[in-house]
Amino acid sequence: MSTTPVAGPTLAVKDGNQPLLKIRGIKKYFPVRRGFLQRVVGYVKAVDDVDLDVRPGETLGLVGESGCGKSTLGRSILRLVEPTEGTIEFDGHDITKLRRSQMKPLRADMQMIFQDPVGSLNPRMSVGDIVGEGLLVHGMRNRTEREKITRDMLRRVGLRPEYANRYPHEFSGGQRQRIGIARALALSPKLIIADEPVSALDVSIQSQVLNLLVDLRQEFGLTYIFVAHNLAVVSYISDRVAVMYLGQVMELADAEELYKNPLHPYTKSLMSAIPQPDPDHLRNRTQLTGDVPSPFNPPSGCPFRTRCPLAREKGTQNGICAEERPKLEAKKSGHFAACHFA
Repeated sequence: MSTTPVAGPTLAVKDGNQPLLKIRGIKKYFPVRRGFLQRVVGYVKAVDDVDLDVRPGETLGLVGESGCGKSTLGRSILRLVEPTEGTIEFDGHDITKLRRSQMKPLRADMQMIFQDPVGSLNPRMSVGDIVGEGLLVHGMRNRTEREKITRDMLRRVGLRPEYANRYPHEFSGGQRQRIGIARALALSPKLIIADEPVSALDVSIQSQVLNLLVDLRQEFGLTYIFVAHNLAVVSYISDRVAVMYLGQVMELADAEELYKNPLHPYTKSLMSAIPQPDPDHLRNRTQLTGDVPSPFNPPSGCPFRTRCPLAREKGTQNGICAEERPKLEAKKSGHFAACHFA
């Protein structure tokens, strides 16, 4: 498959800053095999032609329903899963086709915070060894120096340095996630992909971890890609937000602009589902009909057309919406939407 970069609307970068991360035409298709000979009968299109730029020091939120491809996109960027097609440029270097040995030095600058604070930590290793493992892999043989950095990282994420000698099962879910954050920070990365880091935590603990991530970003000058399905969480931490549906970006804008003036009907439906703290405040819910289509056999044209209230209203579900896939285009300055009628 071709991996020629595609010029997209996200090429524009504010204030003249060059993007830290530039992805063009990223696709990730998983083959489906059936029969005795396990022949490939099709592909699950988990990520389908995504273009994004991430500027240094910003937080880009990725939001959408479960199964829309957010986590797969994050893992493809780090090449934890190999993209099927497209290009990935990190800090000015094309890393799309680098071998594992060539990727190793770059992985110190690209870290991930995993969703599961239990499964992502090795139960047989002490916390100190977990946090310091990356330092050892990247050549820091001096144990005293590793322990010093490890204890400093634990302190920065709100844990006591003496916890380095304990094991993951001795901690709560929120503390385990802090350990995962410390592990990601130990190598002083430039980019951190946070894959739903608070979804498995209690609400009160979620706010603590979110505040911690905000403080660490300011302290270390970090760049985040923050994956979540909770729009209220995304709005709190993100500078810009990309809304995904069936592996594609439906809308992209600054967080404040997106929440005040959503343009895509899918984004509007997500916004209408956010709970309001005022019981007297009545909101018109946008009810979506039908189920999310299968990524194994997505609809032609616009992937959202089968559930789109705007397409039903205009009578174009089997017209232009079925015949032509809408491009992610600027509808106003800095605000992009993939909809024929946005």
